[in-house]
Amino acid sequence: MGKPVNLNRYRKEKARADKKARADQNAAKFGQSKKDKTLARLRREKQDKTLDNHELDE
Repeated sequence: MGKPVNLNRYRKEKARADKKARADQNAAKFGQSKKDKTLARLRREKQDKTLDNHELDE
């Protein structure tokens, strides 16, 4: 006779694996590369700096 299997544990492990696979697919489909994130951050910083330079002093 074989070893008893906990069906709840099996179900939860399968759900975790499915969720991880779906997350990996979404990361590949919608995620940004490090290069894109850095470029966006630099553009945002430049825009903030430009706006700060155009403030009026009172």
